[in-house]
Amino acid sequence: MEESVKRLLFWMPRILCIAFAAFVSLFALDVFGEGYDFFETTLAFVIHLIPTGIILIALVVFWRWEWFGEMAFPALGVVYIVMFRDREFSWPVYVIMSGPLFLLGVLFLINWLCRKQLRAGSQNGTQ
Repeated sequence: MEESVKRLLFWMPRILCIAFAAFVSLFALDVFGEGYDFFETTLAFVIHLIPTGIILIALVVFWRWEWFGEMAFPALGVVYIVMFRDREFSWPVYVIMSGPLFLLGVLFLINWLCRKQLRAGSQNGTQ
């Protein structure tokens, strides 16, 4: 496998996970227009950032143990679909919110299956 492909496959799920966490955190900004006082706004903002925290904590764990990430990210996608299935969301909402989680699961699966080659490629690229 070519070195640039190894580095890309190693870093892609990690970078996409950070980007997805940033995307999810944007939804926390809606609390600032609700007219709450400072304490209520701060509390609501922190509560809205819980999913972002879960994604980032998961990334820290899955950075090293890709096999766990390939199972957990699709599980998080299923949890989202199950939790919000009774809402009147159209199907693009489920694709936008759960699709990246399923994609991350596939990318971490590839990382796990090719872990020896990818780790060698990522370490060679940083030296």
